[in-house]
Amino acid sequence: MAERFIKPPVEIRYKEELDALAASDTGKRPENWKLSPKAVRTFILGGEVKAPTGKITISKKFYGNDALVERCIITLAGNRGLMLVGEPGTAKTMLSELLSAACCGISTNTVQGTAGTAEDMIKYSWNYALLLSKGPCREALVPSPLLIGMEKGIFARFEEITRTPAEIQDSLISVMSDQILNIPELGDEGLVFAKPGFNIIGTANTRDKGVNEMSGALKRRFNFETVEPIKDVRLEKEIIVREARDLAAAGHIDMPVDTDVAELLAVTYHELREGISAEGTMVEKPAAVMSTAEAVSVFYQTMSHAWYYGDGKTDLRILTENLLGAVCKENKDDLEKLKGYFRTAVKEKSAKEGGLWKDYLQTAKLLK
Repeated sequence: MAERFIKPPVEIRYKEELDALAASDTGKRPENWKLSPKAVRTFILGGEVKAPTGKITISKKFYGNDALVERCIITLAGNRGLMLVGEPGTAKTMLSELLSAACCGISTNTVQGTAGTAEDMIKYSWNYALLLSKGPCREALVPSPLLIGMEKGIFARFEEITRTPAEIQDSLISVMSDQILNIPELGDEGLVFAKPGFNIIGTANTRDKGVNEMSGALKRRFNFETVEPIKDVRLEKEIIVREARDLAAAGHIDMPVDTDVAELLAVTYHELREGISAEGTMVEKPAAVMSTAEAVSVFYQTMSHAWYYGDGKTDLRILTENLLGAVCKENKDDLEKLKGYFRTAVKEKSAKEGGLWKDYLQTAKLLK
């Protein structure tokens, strides 16, 4: 079934794992949750469970702070709103999806925050043909994610909440405080009470333009957790390889993932993000977000080029061109910083290690 979708929802992509966890789960569960907090943790961080057919390995899906994942689960179990904040590309959305799929069995009850997000996109709107013919009635009501979450007792995900206008954000305050949504048009039948299991998971980027500061009143309704960028180069390489392999399989690209090039790219992103090379050479940090998600995109673009235009082997020239596009898409000044990285850190590695780094250095002439 998952093969029919470009990006299947988490609950479909990992259905076998979720079913195995549900069948073997004997832990205590919050009301209306599909899995216990222990099983939710295993689903996200990996482990093994016993099944009728034997042991099933649960893959690790979130790489980072395990304690943060545990805190997120406990926050949601305590009916407290969860806000995941951090730089773009740090897997906030993925963690939100994993939590929703494991706890509620559905990860798609989502509001995508933009500058044009209106209150009816969050709460409810109307089928105007029915509204004109029958007047305000439940049949004419079109529930939005918040109302759906309250009625079904599931999570409502609010992506990029700080990109929405402040007055739209604040429409959540009364719902989160009282767990009631009032639909005045329905009169006495217009009070919707949240069922057990309802909660809100929000995500917010800290570096994007167009961010609207959340009000203090709204902040007090959430527990905040900061998702940090990956600090371990080996871990970042592992993520790049895993994600590129999955993307290649979904795109029917039948070529092996070049793990050496993945490591080279992971080192590049890590050193540009941290502002220092492994050898101790200071590097100017680009203004661009050097996220792991961007690294995956650069690597997969390079793989795709090799599959469709090349001989199936990763071309470092194409990698550098894709890296250039990713780093310099917002600020032209980042070009000089990228050139500087090649003149210092890459040159030093080329002299010390040779091989792939020497070939990588030769591509610096493409940085124009």
